[in-house]
Amino acid sequence: MAVFLLALAAVGGSRAFADDSVNTGYFGGVAIMGYDPVAYFTEGKAVKGSEEFSHEWLGTPWLFANAKHREMFISEPIKYAPQYGGYCAGEVALGSVTINVDPEAFKIIDGKLYLIYDKGSAEGFAAHVAEAVPNADRNWPKVAADLERDQYH
Repeated sequence: MAVFLLALAAVGGSRAFADDSVNTGYFGGVAIMGYDPVAYFTEGKAVKGSEEFSHEWLGTPWLFANAKHREMFISEPIKYAPQYGGYCAGEVALGSVTINVDPEAFKIIDGKLYLIYDKGSAEGFAAHVAEAVPNADRNWPKVAADLERDQYH
């Protein structure tokens, strides 16, 4: 596990320049870089959303591939939103945050969506889920508070 966490730290990339608990990327201004959070569950893959089917939640626009997905999200946003505000779950497990995630690098574990820095790290996160998820769950309140205080410049 230590090697996995060190590897994640090495590739974690730049720190977030956000003061919000939802990852909107560097320039996109939308959650999950415009990918549809419901599609991860219904289609098992990352699907780009459309501005035509948007919804604002937690002060952030979320995009969906179709009206049905938007309605599903509106009725149960916690069910479909990625854990840790869409920041890299592996980095949160380390007690930090990176804005760099690949929307196609994801895992659904126990009915929850986790976004990761890249596909290789997503496999590592899943392989060490018994340690990574509890670490990330424990670290997220502090990481979220640091984001609110803009501590990641």
